[in-house]
Amino acid sequence: MKQARQGATAAGWRWGPFTCRIPFLHSRLLWPEFLQGTLVATATGLALVPVLSGYFGMSFEQAVACVLFNSIFLVSSLYIFGEPYAPGWTTAALPLALVYVIAGYPDPTTRFQAMTALTLSYAALVFVLGVTGLGRKLMRWLPDTLKAGILLGAALSAFRRVFVDDGGKLLMSQPVTTAVACAICLVCVFSTPFRRLVERHRALALLVALGLLPGFLAAAIIGPLVGEVQYDIQWGWLLPPMGEAMAKMSPFSIGWPPPEMYLAGIPLVLVTYVIQFGDWVTGNEVLREAAPSRPDDPVDINASRSHLALAIRNAASALVSPFFTTQGSLWTGVHVIVVKRWKEGPRAVPDLHSGMMSYYLMGLPFIYFMLPLLTAMKPLLGIALSLTLVLTGFACAYIGMAIPRDASARGAAMLTGAALALLQPWVGLLVGIGVCLLLVGPERRASPAAPAPGADAES
Repeated sequence: MKQARQGATAAGWRWGPFTCRIPFLHSRLLWPEFLQGTLVATATGLALVPVLSGYFGMSFEQAVACVLFNSIFLVSSLYIFGEPYAPGWTTAALPLALVYVIAGYPDPTTRFQAMTALTLSYAALVFVLGVTGLGRKLMRWLPDTLKAGILLGAALSAFRRVFVDDGGKLLMSQPVTTAVACAICLVCVFSTPFRRLVERHRALALLVALGLLPGFLAAAIIGPLVGEVQYDIQWGWLLPPMGEAMAKMSPFSIGWPPPEMYLAGIPLVLVTYVIQFGDWVTGNEVLREAAPSRPDDPVDINASRSHLALAIRNAASALVSPFFTTQGSLWTGVHVIVVKRWKEGPRAVPDLHSGMMSYYLMGLPFIYFMLPLLTAMKPLLGIALSLTLVLTGFACAYIGMAIPRDASARGAAMLTGAALALLQPWVGLLVGIGVCLLLVGPERRASPAAPAPGADAES
C-alpha cells in the first residue's frame, strides 16, 4: 500500500495528455510556500477588484466572487491538467485589454460581452495551435537569441509597468513601503552576499525559504508607520455572491457577443498569443536551468499539452466569468521562487508539483471567505502587484542574459527586448526576427534550450 501511494504521488492520474493530481494525495503540503500563497497570491489576485468595481459595475463582494471564479480556473492548470508552471495572468496583455474594452464599449454589459468574445477567440486560436502541433513546432523553431530577446522584453516591460506606467503612480503614492518590500524580496531571493550569510548562519535559511512573504509582511508593518497604508479591517465572514456575479457577466445571463465583436478583437488576440508565447519561453528556461539539479524529479514539458490546457481553461472561464488575460500560463515571480527552492533538493521541496500546489493553497480558496483578511489586504493590493512585477523583471533579465553565446547575440537580444517593450508586440517580434537574422544568422539550439530531463522529446 505504501509503495502504491508513493507511485501515485509521483505520477498522479493520467487522462489523455493531462495528469490530475489531488491535493494531499498526489502532493505534500509545504508550509513556506503555503504561507506565501495565503497572503501574496491572494493579494495579487484581488488587485483586479478595483478594476471590476470602477469600470464593470460590480460591488466589492461581487468583484471578490469574480476573482474567486478566476482563481478556480487558474489553479486547475496544476490540479486538473498537471502543468509544471506556476499559473498566472498574461499580465503584459492586461493593460491592452482594458484600454480596448473600456474605451470601445460604454457600459458594463457590453464590456463583459467584449471580454467574452476576446476570451473565446483566444481559446479557439490556442486550441487549433495545440491540436495541429503548430504551437509545438513554433516553440522548437525559436532561435536562442530571439528567445533571449523575448525574456529581456518581458523584463523591461515589467520594470516599465512598475516605475513608469500605472504602477509608477502607485510607486509615487507608496514609495517607501514599495521600495522596502521590493528590496527585501530581491535580497532574500537573488542576493549572492546574502546567500553566503545563509551558509554561515543557517537561521537565515527560513527567511530565504519564505520568498516573497518577508517583503510583503514588511510592507504591512512599515506602511502604517510612514503613513502610506491605512487599514479599515472588518470582522465576520464573506459569502461571495457568485450567482449575482454570474448574472452580471456570464453570456448565459447578459447575452452572447455579436459577430462584429469577435472580428474587432482578432488583432488583440494575436498580440496576446505573442505575449503568452514569451511566458512559455520564460517558464521553460527557468525549469531547464534548474532541472540538472533535480534528476530525481523529472519535469514533463509538453507544448501541445500546454496549448490544450490553456484553451480549455479560457473557454470555460468565458462561460462563467469572462475577463480576458486572467487565464494565462505563468506567474513568473512565483514560478522562479518555487523553482529556486525546488533546485535546492528534496529536503527543501520533495517534488515540483508539491511546491506549486502549496503556493496555491492546495486548491482551497478559504481566504476569499475571510472578511478580516480581505479588508486588511485592500491597501496592500498594489504593493503585492509591484513585488511580483519586480521579481518577474529581474528573473527574466538574469535568465535571458545567460542565453546568448557571444557579443553580437547579446546585442541582438537586447535590441529585440527593447523593441518588444516599447513597440506593439507584433511589431517588436518582427523587429526581433529581422535583427536576429541580420546580426546573428541561423542558429543551432544551444545547451540552455535543451529539453529538461523527463521532458517530451518534441516539446
